[in-house]
Amino acid sequence: MKGVSVLRIDLLAFGAHPDDVEIGIGGTLLKHHLTGYTTAICDLTKGELSSNGTVDRRKEEAAEAGRILKVKKRINLGFPDRGLSRSPEQIDRITQVIRQYRPSVVLAPYWEDRHPDHVLCGQMVREAVFNAKLVNKKTGKEAAHRVNHLYFYYINGFGKVDVVVDVSDVYEEKVQALQAYQSQFIRTDEEVATPINDSLFFDRIRGKDMNFGHLVGVQYGEGLVRISPLLVPSLI
Repeated sequence: MKGVSVLRIDLLAFGAHPDDVEIGIGGTLLKHHLTGYTTAICDLTKGELSSNGTVDRRKEEAAEAGRILKVKKRINLGFPDRGLSRSPEQIDRITQVIRQYRPSVVLAPYWEDRHPDHVLCGQMVREAVFNAKLVNKKTGKEAAHRVNHLYFYYINGFGKVDVVVDVSDVYEEKVQALQAYQSQFIRTDEEVATPINDSLFFDRIRGKDMNFGHLVGVQYGEGLVRISPLLVPSLI
């Protein structure tokens, strides 16, 4: 379509803040890239209310993490941090991104999490995925698009999953992508203590992913949840 990006993304992952996607499904994105699929991250906010770091530094860290995970595109919608509202305007903007990049798979944060922005992000993306397929729902020049699969990933929590992606062979690259966020995950004497910058943070993430992996008999896994059954042609 004239005036609209022709870049097609296979997997499009949404997060409320830069680093959410890396925590939950960084390995999944890299693994799919290595098997020939295009991937992208869309952050809803710049994380400007974070206790540590600055917006400019977070932007640099996000770019480095994206480089490590080899995403084709990183988008930031610039919504206010702690200002996600499920407003029609915000959901329409997410819908436009989905219609522009036309992903087969969309990923979003699980709907139960200690951070309200993560919860809202998941809810908003779910609405946008639904709206994106409605021909008579106009959000701009982009044509309607039906996403094949919508999955939800865990950031802070751990629970029942419907799918586990084996990320054992790319796990150290996932850790490197997380380590790019020095301002968030590595505490110095000048920084405020937070739930994500104590000395056990990386151990907790690794432990969670080891638990997901244990469910399916691999070293490391990333767990995903669906809201609808997955159709398969047969059980064999």
